[in-house]
Amino acid sequence: MAGPLGTGQVDEGALLWSPPANAIERRQVGRFLRFLRDRGDLVAEGYHDLWRWSVDDLDAFWAAVWDFFAVRAHDPYEKVLAHRSMPGARWFTGATLNYAEHALARGGNRPAVIARSDTRGDDILTFDDLRDRVARVAAGLRRLGVQPGDRVAAYLPNLPETLVAFLATASIGAIWSSCAPEFGTRSVIDRLQQLTPKVLLTVDGYRYGPREVERAEQVAEIRAALPGLRATVLLPYLRPARDRSRLPDMVTWQELTAQPAALRFTPVAFDYPLYILFSSGTTGIPKAIVHGHGGILLEHLKVLALHHDLTASDRFFWFSTTGWMMWNYLVSGLLLGSCIVLFDGDPAHPDLTRLWRMAADTRITYFGVSAPFLLHCRRAGLRPGRDLDLSGLRGVGSTGAPLPPEGFAWVYEQVGRDLLLGSASGGTDLCTAFVGPSPLLPVHAGEIACRCLGAKVEAFDPRGRPLVGERGELVITAPMPSMPVGFWGDDDGSRYRAAYFDRYPGVWRHGDWIRITERGSCVITGRSDATLNRGGIRMGTSEFYRALDDVPEVRDALVVHLEDTAGGPGRLVLFVALADDSDLEQLRLRLAQQLRERLSPRHVPDEIHAVPDVPRTLSGKRLEVPVKRLLAGEAVEHVASEGALANPGSLEAFAAIARRASHHPGS
Repeated sequence: MAGPLGTGQVDEGALLWSPPANAIERRQVGRFLRFLRDRGDLVAEGYHDLWRWSVDDLDAFWAAVWDFFAVRAHDPYEKVLAHRSMPGARWFTGATLNYAEHALARGGNRPAVIARSDTRGDDILTFDDLRDRVARVAAGLRRLGVQPGDRVAAYLPNLPETLVAFLATASIGAIWSSCAPEFGTRSVIDRLQQLTPKVLLTVDGYRYGPREVERAEQVAEIRAALPGLRATVLLPYLRPARDRSRLPDMVTWQELTAQPAALRFTPVAFDYPLYILFSSGTTGIPKAIVHGHGGILLEHLKVLALHHDLTASDRFFWFSTTGWMMWNYLVSGLLLGSCIVLFDGDPAHPDLTRLWRMAADTRITYFGVSAPFLLHCRRAGLRPGRDLDLSGLRGVGSTGAPLPPEGFAWVYEQVGRDLLLGSASGGTDLCTAFVGPSPLLPVHAGEIACRCLGAKVEAFDPRGRPLVGERGELVITAPMPSMPVGFWGDDDGSRYRAAYFDRYPGVWRHGDWIRITERGSCVITGRSDATLNRGGIRMGTSEFYRALDDVPEVRDALVVHLEDTAGGPGRLVLFVALADDSDLEQLRLRLAQQLRERLSPRHVPDEIHAVPDVPRTLSGKRLEVPVKRLLAGEAVEHVASEGALANPGSLEAFAAIARRASHHPGS
């Protein structure tokens, strides 16, 4: 252990933690290294040798992952990587398997799930309980007509029932997708209409801290927009004894699970769809990203075991809603026999110690949250390591945004000095972290320790040349098994190619800025596109604009999220071009209410400004990134060419707002 602890300030790159001398003997990745040596694949001196081999010899590396974790195949694979071009790489051709079979491979009375909720009491499921409940729900879904390939959609919180329904869906070979119930109806409909689900699972409402949130009206609106639904299953979560007249014609959760059944699994191809996650860029409806059984299985086994060092003795937690990929990541702790901890509620009620107290109470060993949450705790002066018994904790995960050096220092000062702080970055697009921690590498303030195994991450300059020590576009130059099977409904693959392969042919461009240091660590400095990320809900700006479509007073709009260089939550800033005779002061409350209801409370802007016009390119695209750069202090002439604008001069109003903000930073 080293580093300037106790000051609250730390320079980027300062050494904060070093792995113990016996790490290679005690950690999962060390056991993997011995496995490789014993079978003659590789004799490596340390992590960086292992990483280089993992990206240079993809066939040997992923075959070793398959064997090390004893993947259960109903039919063996013929070839590890039949086609390696991107897009279109094909993995483990011929193999059949099932993700849920691996998640439910263990039985017994050991806890599999610990759940805590604002809405009801704590719940604990053993592995035997989990297997029984999944079998019952799978049987219930089959009675409702669900078959392989059908879509099952959920409008559910982070509950054991949600986990059970997902695993039941996967066991059948049906395809899962979920939205958190805090999403407004427009966001949910834009997602689920693309999928034509056969079954919708929902709650009647929930509590968030002391507040009750009814969802009956929203559920009715969502059902009406999904005419292909065969059935809706209601979990009466807010009011277990609710009068069903407000939510008629539904199957109750009790009815769905009434009949015991044998647990069985449908074998599917390696790249057969497991679930559909949603992300979006700056135009169009949210992208429906299809992930396959085998790709998710192998990638999550690898990253959770070899990077987070999870084992069957761990209790694994990551704060997430069911609308974020980190929920899927958390669920995969079951693949390694870990007990997963679920939380549904307000993490700051009655105060910010809420999750830390849960960690102490439930003996969590790996505690994952967002970087903004850690920074909120730091600013609030929390000292959870002093005030609570966190002796069981050995790892802290951070994602969702870059964690600045001060956030790293706070964890080591106020949570624990012997922890592995796993700052990580990845995305919904691959449903994983592709840069993250390693138990074999030190932790440096403000830096992500390494590029993950099997992930050939590089920083590219605009000409596609790799950079070291300089900021560049984050790209992946070799295929990974968890790259999407495709986008739902994108039959010719054109949207998929345009999303990731438009700038560098044959190379995945992710949309982040990255700097890879000389020692192999990484620094993510933000999105290189305009996607919004508020409180763990990642949303494209097009969804934001869609929520304003039926406000007649708003003629046009532009929204940007400004990151706080000091590590705070940043600012969400909305600019509106108003119709004639409209007054912004009379609109503010209505706009806030509209965005809260249609999107989420996190997407209510911190600031709203009226502008004469929204800048657009000649092809009609809003200039979100140039506006963001303007507000960060860059000059108009540096952010956009007036000749490329459909409305030259429109950026001047934004520049004036930026100048006023620089003179009055608190405004």
